[in-house]
Amino acid sequence: MSVTGIGKGSQAPRYIAVEGPIGAGKTSLAKRLASSLGADLVLEEVAENPFLERFYRDGQSAALPAQMFFLFARARQIEGMRQSDMFATVRVSDYLFAKDKLFAEINLTNDELALYNQVVDSLQVEAPVPDLVIYLQASVDALLDRIARRGLGFERAISRRYLEKLAESYARFFHSYNEGPLLIVNASDIDPVNNDADYEQLFRQIESTTGGRHFYNPVSAALA
Repeated sequence: MSVTGIGKGSQAPRYIAVEGPIGAGKTSLAKRLASSLGADLVLEEVAENPFLERFYRDGQSAALPAQMFFLFARARQIEGMRQSDMFATVRVSDYLFAKDKLFAEINLTNDELALYNQVVDSLQVEAPVPDLVIYLQASVDALLDRIARRGLGFERAISRRYLEKLAESYARFFHSYNEGPLLIVNASDIDPVNNDADYEQLFRQIESTTGGRHFYNPVSAALA
């Protein structure tokens, strides 16, 4: 299947960020979008983080090093993007740099968060604002099911309570997000990665989202 319309035209987004809590499907959707668009893919270095498994297993003791690894990795990627020609190619990312602080506020103690903020200020990261952010929203039950099905060893210790806190934080963050076009997708009951019909329908919505805040609820649309 080939769907490439979003990559055409001077007003088409050149930088798309896909976001959502763990298990929402952001990385898989980012990969499929990048393939459809012939875009460069920018992915979080999750598997490379040597502290992540210990954080999910033991919690607080590994929170700060896990967070710092992600901060430095994301900052390095953002700097690489800024040094290249942002308009030379389409880019699809599976994260928004601003969400780094979202995780820090959930996982770090007050003293650790103060240290984290000092490091962020010293790095002076100037992250480009995406032309479109796609926020995948899903129920905690759906997130847990997808995490279990993909069977990644370092995710086995993720608790329901942690996912609840994460989903709540994402909802608050995107409730007030106004830096650019935002598409909020109800992703609980669709599979745009493995189901071509779901993907084509979502892609058409992405293609038509050019500004402002939009909500995509395929279940409601099907019942209408």
